[in-house]
Amino acid sequence: MNSARLNTKPPANELGLLLRQWRDMRGKSQFELSLDAGVSQRHISFIERGRSVPSRQMLMDISQALDIPLRERNTLLLAAGYAPLYQESAWDALEMQSVTSALGRILRQHEPFPAVVMDRYWNVLMSNESTPRFFNCFINMSARKGPRNLLHLMFDPAGMRPFIANWEDVAKSLIQRVYRESVGRVIDEKTRELLAALLAYPDIPTGWKSLRALSATPATRAMPVIPISFVKDDEVLSYFSMVTTVGTPQTIAAQELRIECMFPADDATETRHVAMLGTVPAE
Repeated sequence: MNSARLNTKPPANELGLLLRQWRDMRGKSQFELSLDAGVSQRHISFIERGRSVPSRQMLMDISQALDIPLRERNTLLLAAGYAPLYQESAWDALEMQSVTSALGRILRQHEPFPAVVMDRYWNVLMSNESTPRFFNCFINMSARKGPRNLLHLMFDPAGMRPFIANWEDVAKSLIQRVYRESVGRVIDEKTRELLAALLAYPDIPTGWKSLRALSATPATRAMPVIPISFVKDDEVLSYFSMVTTVGTPQTIAAQELRIECMFPADDATETRHVAMLGTVPAE
């Protein structure tokens, strides 16, 4: 008897419905999934129809083949009658200390340029010393209540929006990034609420409410970095940012963290940036 099982049958074939939704989302046929997961097509069909309950390992193999995020893998396990496998805790919980310590080191090493750690909804959880000092060169960051959200900061007319060169192009690319960089390429309800709030700001093109209008071009899809320029005292400061995720995460919190680091795109910007911020205070 498997002690990890909570019951003998998935309730109302919830498991089959969830698997079919994930397979459709990834655009895979039962046959393609069977090849990727090493499971017979007949068995996958039985699972989706509620005629069979997979073993825990088989369910994890199928989840891996479908690139299902850890949070949603727990949901599948529960639907199959198993206990959740992946720990769900706060990003700053004690068991995350080794991860957050490593992230803190990454942020410090990136001085004097801005670097932040964000959750899946672009809320800033950690930042280095240079981040608030950089944005304070444009706006009063202390007037913005936490948690500070990087997307709202860029879209808000009272935030960084007036200082971003070619704001429409940048804003459109940011919304594209929400879809492209969502965990497991999943747009959940809170992400939809975030997008709705961004699109509710003044002077947002109405066409942006259409996903087709926001689809990335081949050029932007292939772009290895994310460019953004700011205007300060009639000078254009050009940067690019790179996004890093935690490799082989074993917890939900670790998988949902993103590190974003800004770099000067040219020598003139680097010189102006250092002059603008001065020396970063020692800890």
